[in-house]
Amino acid sequence: MNPTRAMVLAAGLGTRMRPLTDTLPKPLVQVAGRALLDHVLDRLADAGVTTAVVNVHHMADLIETHLQGRTRPKIEISDERGALLDTGGGVVKALGLLGEAPFFHMNSDTVWIEGVTPNLRRLGAQFDPAQMDILLLLASTTASIGYEGRGDFAMAPDGRLKRRAEREVVPFVYAGAAILSPKLFAGERVVKFSLNRMFDRAIEAGRMFGVRLEGTWMHVGTPAAIKAAEAAILESVV
Repeated sequence: MNPTRAMVLAAGLGTRMRPLTDTLPKPLVQVAGRALLDHVLDRLADAGVTTAVVNVHHMADLIETHLQGRTRPKIEISDERGALLDTGGGVVKALGLLGEAPFFHMNSDTVWIEGVTPNLRRLGAQFDPAQMDILLLLASTTASIGYEGRGDFAMAPDGRLKRRAEREVVPFVYAGAAILSPKLFAGERVVKFSLNRMFDRAIEAGRMFGVRLEGTWMHVGTPAAIKAAEAAILESVV
């Protein structure tokens, strides 16, 4: 299936991107001449998404102003000015805008260079609501730019995921793009909580799967990482 709605997380404080985020919200920090948020929205539009719900909190007015000129996809704002709800609570608040069908869930700072087939199209093609509640886009820990961690998940041959144990090193890191079933959030209240709660619930039920990203994922978490990402993007188009 190809979701036609998406949620983009743009409410965070962006503390690791200081000093840039002292005067600018992280989603509006530019990489290769384009705001991080626009990189994500462009990918969603190309994947057939018609409506993107963007949550706002930190410097919300700047993000709303920036988005006024966008028509593809159509933008709906989920206003979290009153309280930052984290990755899970933000979804619960936005469910009325997202509808009842599975939707894309995107970090506003995820950037990658595509392979042969666009990754969001691949994600949509492999999502099977009969056996999945969550499908994550996963990047290789060793082939990604700017990532130096131990990974997040191991993946079985059938695509099912398990978390990294405390001292373990695993091959895949969450690339900040997923498809979620709204059924996961039934009964949840609009309070601050992490999406990790939903990940654990889906893993326990055997309903969380992964798809390996084709191309190159870039972890743009600090000002220094921007230069590495820009160099990789420039190299990919010459």
